[in-house]
Amino acid sequence: MGNRRLFAIAVFCALVFCALFSGCSRKAPPAGPAAPEVLVTTVQPRDVPRVLERVATLDGFINANINAQVQGYITSREYKEGSVVKKGDLLFQIDPRPFEAAVAQAKATLAKDQANQAKADADEKRAMDLFNKKVISAQERDTATAAAGSSRANVQADEAAVKQAELNLGYTKITAPINGVAGIANAQVGDLVGPTTGSLTTVSQVDPIKAIVTAGEGPFTDFVSRHPDPDERQRYVNSLQFDLILGNGNVYPHKGKFYALDRSLDVKTGSIRYEVTFPNPGNELRPGQFGKVRFVADIKKGAMVVPQEAVNELQGNYQVVVVDQNNKATIRPVKVGERLGGFWEVTEGLKAGDKVIVQGWQKVREGAAVSVKDWTPPAPEESPSPQPTTTPQNP
Repeated sequence: MGNRRLFAIAVFCALVFCALFSGCSRKAPPAGPAAPEVLVTTVQPRDVPRVLERVATLDGFINANINAQVQGYITSREYKEGSVVKKGDLLFQIDPRPFEAAVAQAKATLAKDQANQAKADADEKRAMDLFNKKVISAQERDTATAAAGSSRANVQADEAAVKQAELNLGYTKITAPINGVAGIANAQVGDLVGPTTGSLTTVSQVDPIKAIVTAGEGPFTDFVSRHPDPDERQRYVNSLQFDLILGNGNVYPHKGKFYALDRSLDVKTGSIRYEVTFPNPGNELRPGQFGKVRFVADIKKGAMVVPQEAVNELQGNYQVVVVDQNNKATIRPVKVGERLGGFWEVTEGLKAGDKVIVQGWQKVREGAAVSVKDWTPPAPEESPSPQPTTTPQNP
C-alpha cells in the first residue's frame, strides 16, 4: 500500500514537471510586419517656372568653304589643320608661275597697243588739220578717226586683261576670309585644284557659336497665337536666357541669346528651326556637337504639382498614392498636364492639402498602414532667371 502511494505521487510530480516545462518552452506568437516607411509631400498650389528643354546641334556662326578660284597645282599648305586663323592669313599657295607669265604677256600686249594708239591719235590729229585745209577728203579723215578709236578700244581691252591676269595671280594665294578655326584639308601639296574640284577646307567662326533648335508646328502655332504682335514677340524672345547642357550632362557656363527664327517650316518634319548663340571665347565648343538648350518660358501660376517620382504611369494612365489622416494609403488615379521642371502638373484627382507619397509607394498596398516622414526636395539646379511674363509660351 505504501509503495503504490509513493508511485502515484511520483507520477503526479512528473506530470506537473512536464506541464511546466512545455509551458516555458512554448514560443510567443510572431508580431505583425512593421508599417513601411514612406516620404510624403503635401500638395499646395505653387507658382512654378515652366522650364523647357530642346535638343540642339551646334554649328559655326559662319562656315566659310574655301575653294580654289583658278586652276593650278598646290605648292604649299600654310596653316596648321584645326588651328585658329585670322582673316587674311595664307592657307594654300597655288603655283603662281603660269599666272605671272600671263600678267607679263598681258602687260606687253597693253604696251604694244598703247604705242599703236599714240600713232593712231597722231594720224587722227594730222588728218583733221589736212581736212580743215581741204587737202584730204572726208573719207580719209573718217578712216583716220576710226583707226584712232579702234586703237583706244584695244588699249582699254588690254588694260582689263592686265587686271584680270593680276586678279588670277592673286587667287593663287588662298587666304582665310574670316577669323575662325580651320578644318582638316581636303587637298594636299601637289594636287591639281580648280573652281570645280570642291572645297579645300572650311573655316568656321565659332565665337559666338550657334545652337540650332527645332520646335514642332503645334508649339510654334501656339506661340505665335499668344504673341500676335511681331514687335512684342521679338521683344519676348530677345529677353529669354538659354542654358546649354552638354553631352556629358554639364551646364555650359555662358548664357545664350535668341538669334534668329527660320522663314518656313520643314514640310517633311513639320518643324521650324531657330538659332541661339552662345559666347565661346576659348573655342571649347565645336560645330557638330549635340546638347540641349534649356530656358524658362514663363511662370505657371497656382499650379497643383507633385514631384515626378510620385507619379506612376501605367499604359497611359497615371496614379499616385495618397495618405489619409490615419496614415492609410490609397491609390488614386489622376490626370496630369505638362512637366514643369522636376514636377508634374496634376489637373484632376488631387486637392490642396492631400499628402502624396513621393518615395516608397512601390512597397505600399491599397489600404495598408504606413510610417510617414516628410520628403525633402533636392537642391534646385541652376537655371535661367524667369522672364517677366505669365503667359505660357512655346518658342
